[in-house]
Amino acid sequence: MAKLKIAVIGCGSIAKHRHLIEYAANPHVEITAVCDIVEKRAEEMAQTYGAKAYTDYEQLLGKEDVDAVSICLPNYLHAPVSILALNAGKHVLCEKPMATSSEEAENMIQAAKKNGKKLMIGHNQRFVPSHQKAKQLIESGEIGKIYSFRTTFGHGGPETWSADGREGWFFDKEKAFIGAMGDLGVHKADLMRYLLGEEFSEVAAFVETSAKGDTDVDDNAVCVLKTESGIVGTLAASWAYNAKEDNSTIIYGENAILRLEDDPKYSLIVQYATGEVVNYELGGIQTNESGGQTTTHVIDHFVESILEDREPLINGVEGMKSLEVILGALESSATRKISNVKG
Repeated sequence: MAKLKIAVIGCGSIAKHRHLIEYAANPHVEITAVCDIVEKRAEEMAQTYGAKAYTDYEQLLGKEDVDAVSICLPNYLHAPVSILALNAGKHVLCEKPMATSSEEAENMIQAAKKNGKKLMIGHNQRFVPSHQKAKQLIESGEIGKIYSFRTTFGHGGPETWSADGREGWFFDKEKAFIGAMGDLGVHKADLMRYLLGEEFSEVAAFVETSAKGDTDVDDNAVCVLKTESGIVGTLAASWAYNAKEDNSTIIYGENAILRLEDDPKYSLIVQYATGEVVNYELGGIQTNESGGQTTTHVIDHFVESILEDREPLINGVEGMKSLEVILGALESSATRKISNVKG
């Protein structure tokens, strides 16, 4: 079988510590080109992976005969560069949040459809073993009716691991569009949609800038969410959890409570109403703190989707639905009213 030729556009932290490592580990892939506006960064990755270096993504897309690309650029470039790549006949794996508006997301979806190419959004939380096991338990009916949840994703901020540190695009609102909610909150919106198996209909949120100086992007947010069937819960996203990352989710059901990534040893703890407790050691969720995210399964799933010609688990439509939860939270925070989530 011929290997898929892959290009990675953007050679910052997420490309270096996830995309490139996982592509290199996949036997069905050949990394043929990389691109970054910082020439030294592109050259370094090109040398590491035996690829050709570019500083202009339009040149790369015009010259390189690649099958697929990863878009690892600042948020404001996700949609335009994804659309450019799709129109150039490439499959696209785009980092989250997929776009800065519903209109941009819709344009990405239409570009993929028009060109007959795969569009996948890099939401890795669906592939975490504890999350997949929890989904199985919920779908089986073992947990009974779900009443509520709380989910959080927080760390000390992207300056601790991004390629440009505190000077990076994460803190530039024109390039980032959104802060902790786009960096972390959208992951949890996607996870809860996946676990609960239904859409959110309403959101009330406080989205604040309180922990970081000299920036106008959000760094602390708390949302109250309601699903179409009436499940209510909270979602928190923060760049102010300075002592330790928190990536936990707790789901409160009729027959049991599920504690996901809430214990240092057991990645899933099921506390049954009968008093029984079942502990699952499924391997902890990978973090930037633990030395990189090298087996997230995002890349493997993207590659399989192309080779087997099937729709990715997190396609453009799924990515857009998760984005719209976050857009609704922004609207709620700005208006100080409950917002309806588009869908």
